[in-house]
Amino acid sequence: MIEGLDKMLESRVRLGVLAVLVVNEWVDHARLKELLGVTDGNLASHLSALENVRYVQVRKRFIGKRPNTSYKVTVTGAKAFRAHLDAIGRLIPKN
Repeated sequence: MIEGLDKMLESRVRLGVLAVLVVNEWVDHARLKELLGVTDGNLASHLSALENVRYVQVRKRFIGKRPNTSYKVTVTGAKAFRAHLDAIGRLIPKN
């Protein structure tokens, strides 16, 4: 019954990160933090986990003299997100 659910996406923060990234090209750390209402450290740990399984791509650069870290969903991450949503959909009874 729960086949297809992605253990990596059981966290509401990681699921939220991918939900934002799937519909945006690149999103910076500050914007993700604001949208998800989490702390820097909490977000950083979840992003690190998603990066480790190659669900997100990281871009570090400077805008002017300020560092900027942005994230983009990978093809693997987008597929995993959609498969996870499909698996959730199969759990919901159809009337």
